[in-house]
Formats: sequence, structure tokens, C-alpha cells
Amino acid sequence: MKGMIDLYNSYQCPYYGNESICKRCPYYYWHQVYNFTKLKDYGNDPFVVNIEKITKRNTNFRTALWTGKHLQLTLMDIKVGGDIGLEVHHNLDQFIRIEQGQGIVMMGDTKDNLDFRRKVYDDYVFIIPAGKWHNLINTGNKPIKLYSIYAPPAHPYGTIHRTNEDAMEDHNHY
Repeated sequence: MKGMIDLYNSYQCPYYGNESICKRCPYYYWHQVYNFTKLKDYGNDPFVVNIEKITKRNTNFRTALWTGKHLQLTLMDIKVGGDIGLEVHHNLDQFIRIEQGQGIVMMGDTKDNLDFRRKVYDDYVFIIPAGKWHNLINTGNKPIKLYSIYAPPAHPYGTIHRTNEDAMEDHNHY
């Protein structure tokens, strides 16, 4: 089995994501069972992925999955009792979808007045306008798994923060 997985990992399937063609691929079974898409930044290349599966598979606090000129897709894993951290993006809008978990999202015009508060769960989406202070706190009993789209990008190409502490120490963070 390990040899097969290693062989698969070295194989770049040209059909992955195209269901009608992919079924003829000799690695189709492995696509479905293991979803071996690597957690890395795919940059400006065209990209197709099962967003729910890859979001739930991410165990890093933040992984930039695709960074283009005008937008960026990141995956996040917020531990039980953890949060994103109070922040503001002055020049970008942010879209977040929760694939797993529950929490409270807070937003406001100043960091001392987060007067917008909503409970969020699996399959919820929230949008953070540029200039809004915000935070997301995990109030559940399992990690929050989410993906976030920034327009324009918020992080350098290839950003991976294994923990929230790593993100706070990164001088390129925002």
C-alpha cells in the first residue's frame, strides 16, 4: 500500500477533477479515497478541487491554497476554544465559509466596539467588508474548518502558518 501511495504522490493526474474522464484514470480509486491534492499554494495556475474535502483535511491554522493577482483562497483550522484573532483588513474584502464546527463571528467599526455578533455553523458563510474589525471564536467541541477568500490577497504566496502563534510571529502577516 505504501508503495502505491508513494507512486500516486509522484503522479500528476491530468484528469483530476473532470469526473467523466477521471473514471478512466488508473488512479481514480485513490483520487476518491485519499483525495491526495497537496496542501500547497497553486498560484496562478488553473485549479480544481473538492473544497469541502480539502478544507476538512487541513490541520494548519492557515494554508494559502491559491494566490492570484486579485484574490486568494486560504484554508484554516481553528482549534477548540481558539480564535482567528482580532484583526482588520483596511484594503480588502473577505469571504468565509465554515465546512465544520461552530463559533461566534464578531465585527465592528473599532476594535473596542464589535457590535455585530452572529452564531455560525457548518455551511454558514459570512462576509467581512474592508475596514471592519473582526474575530471568529470557536465555541464548539471540534475544530472549525473553514476556507476564506480574500480580494485582493492578504498573505504572501505560499503562506503556511501551522499555529495561530506562528501567524502572529510572521512579520509578513498582513
